[in-house]
Amino acid sequence: MRIVVLSGGLSSEREVSISSGNKVYTALKERGHQVVFLDVYMGYEKDTCDIDNLFETNYSFTDTIGVGEQIPDIESVKDQRQDKSNCYLGKNIIEICRSADIAFLALHGGVGENGQLQAAFDILGIKYTGANYLGSAIAMNKGLTKSVLIQNKIGTPAGEVFTQADKENGSLYSWNIFPCVVKPCSGGSSVGVSLVEDKENFLKAMDEAFIWENEVLVEQFVKGREFSIGVIEGEALPVIEIIPKSGFYDYVNKYQAGKTQEVCPAHLDEETTTILQREAEKAFKALNLDSYARIDFLLDMDNNTYCLEANSLPGMTPTSLLPQEAGVVGISYGELCEKIIQVSLKKY
Repeated sequence: MRIVVLSGGLSSEREVSISSGNKVYTALKERGHQVVFLDVYMGYEKDTCDIDNLFETNYSFTDTIGVGEQIPDIESVKDQRQDKSNCYLGKNIIEICRSADIAFLALHGGVGENGQLQAAFDILGIKYTGANYLGSAIAMNKGLTKSVLIQNKIGTPAGEVFTQADKENGSLYSWNIFPCVVKPCSGGSSVGVSLVEDKENFLKAMDEAFIWENEVLVEQFVKGREFSIGVIEGEALPVIEIIPKSGFYDYVNKYQAGKTQEVCPAHLDEETTTILQREAEKAFKALNLDSYARIDFLLDMDNNTYCLEANSLPGMTPTSLLPQEAGVVGISYGELCEKIIQVSLKKY
């Protein structure tokens, strides 16, 4: 197959996306596919674009990249683009993707994951991996996700969405549940997320979260164990438990090797495992997701389950959870990439 792997973009998860994309590109190339690896924002900027040659030579815009401890400076990324355009899609991206059998979306956050790119590709007739535009849009917004979960009687922590206007008119002071978790509504990789114990630190955390977005979700803190469950075509994979060695599962703990212990299959009894898997499948369906996704949960001391969010384009980095879960049931990384393509093509 001719496959374009798209990564990068302009979200705070840019480096995570490139790390995912590089690994997907390598795996698909090793399995005999013709693969072109591109930064969706930078595109292919050379004057001459021989698309056939790009696929024949397995073109890649970078050899390797890791995920640093600091969130990338997006303004400096924009400055590197030759045409200085504000168009999200870089030079030649549309033409190269339209010549491929499918675009593998190794994108995280922002336009790449919130349904906008998916809708554009639908209009352009470009096939892509992952959820449809509507499921992507719903899952990306944590406030909207929470509403859908509540409507479908899926357990989720108590929460409320606040905007910059609420900050200006003083409505933030209405929140009085502590400890609580503050998180940007449409962010990922725990960027801008804070665990706070009191009102003073709550207001500081809100200021930090508003740096990233205009909408911020505040949730009751649930003390318990954290789990994640991959879902492919509506069927749950084994449950994985996430145990940070210090603090909570933030940006550094997610992507720096050795910062977090991950146990798969999780040490749970059969009944609890089944409950979590069925809740993940239920959330997948309720959020209008298809192809594949990953659903995150908390389990409190009384074995109550709380769905936190859904990831419509789960990470595929060397430390990501979905490949670990697939590995437990005998699906290698390369096989997982091909399976994602196969189930995504069923949309068409």
